Amino acid sequence: MTDTIIALATPPGISGLSVIRLSGSESISIVDSSFLGKKKLTDVASHTIHYGNLINHEEIIDTVTASVFREPHSYTGENSVEISCHGSPIVIQEIISLLIRHGARSAQPGEFTKRAFLNGKLNLMQVESVADIIHSNSIKGALTAARQLAGNFIQRLSELRQKLLDIASLLELELDFADEDIDLIERDRIIKQVEESIAYCKDLSASYKSSEILRSGYFIGIAGYPNSGKSTLFNALLQKTRAIVSHIPGTTRDYIEETLYLDGMSVKIIDTAGIRETDDVIEIEGIRLVESVLGQSNMIIILNDISISQDNSDNLKNQISLKYPESEVVIVHNKIDSANCESQNTDNIFFISAKKAMGIDELKLFITEKAKLSTERVKDILINQRHVTLLNQVVEELNSAVFAINSGLDNTAVSIDIRRATKALGEITGEIWSEDVLNNIFSRFCIGK
Repeated sequence: MTDTIIALATPPGISGLSVIRLSGSESISIVDSSFLGKKKLTDVASHTIHYGNLINHEEIIDTVTASVFREPHSYTGENSVEISCHGSPIVIQEIISLLIRHGARSAQPGEFTKRAFLNGKLNLMQVESVADIIHSNSIKGALTAARQLAGNFIQRLSELRQKLLDIASLLELELDFADEDIDLIERDRIIKQVEESIAYCKDLSASYKSSEILRSGYFIGIAGYPNSGKSTLFNALLQKTRAIVSHIPGTTRDYIEETLYLDGMSVKIIDTAGIRETDDVIEIEGIRLVESVLGQSNMIIILNDISISQDNSDNLKNQISLKYPESEVVIVHNKIDSANCESQNTDNIFFISAKKAMGIDELKLFITEKAKLSTERVKDILINQRHVTLLNQVVEELNSAVFAINSGLDNTAVSIDIRRATKALGEITGEIWSEDVLNNIFSRFCIGK
């Protein structure tokens, strides 16, 4: 990490302001080679901002401010400069090209945060929380990721890992006194502590689904037979015309997705093709896509045309309930204005007129409550797939340790299982890591972060 990297840290495109970030031992001197202000940046104190011009062969490229951060007191732990310039793509590219010619190189995705990790400024869970803050689709998700970035949760996992390491060490130490029949730690106490650790890891792992909702949003698929009013409901929920509405069956050939923000939650509504027997090749493909959409939906709304009958979609509801048991299935009876129906809403059954916007507010309130309820398991941390895999491994190893103790196996077998569990915990926190794991994590970061 001896070279100096550079990248645009703000989204590309036209804007009032953009920030270009540099990090590396020569970052200050590289900017100084083109910066004209009241002072040379190499002479200024850390954490100061300086106004001036960026010059190329005596020609002003832009008027900028340069924020200087000296090692180790920066995000990356290295000398860093953040240049605030006008948000013109041409100006941005000219500045980056100029500074590359003076010795910087283009950063790889997530390379700034990778350097922060390697320089001990962030642990691995904090690194992942940076990405969660950037990509969070809910207020609660962003706040949870911010707490995770503060590092409070990592302390608890580290304490849990240390407790297990202490148990393993005592078991191994007992082997030196095997001839004297000395127990340094009671077996009942080991089992109690290990089982508490198992329960804690299982509880964390179980919050994965809730974490994904906070991270990516709450998905709702609208399914039903053709002409049940799916696109009309879709538009009514969005309060704008987004999907084509027609009395001709099979109008929706593909699925359409839009996002609503309800009480701080990102709710993704997906209008799907009507389900029916058809010879139309394009419509058949659209119906196939319905399955992939419903498979990722947290809630599936079965829209029924009540003007035909109240039980018209019962078979469809039963099929979907069996096929997607983890999804919340809701029956919504549409066209109550045509059927002159005034039935009362009950649990997971609603009566609306999408065309007349009758009952839409009640349905939205229900969706909001269900979306918020789906995230209740999340308290301290946003669990991702990497964490789940490792937590399940911890549970497996600790269950094996309990079995070994109850089976009367010697300390070596128990200790091996517990140490394997601590290794997996160390991989979660980043106390143990490999280059492949780092590359996989940072490949998902944007350039400039």
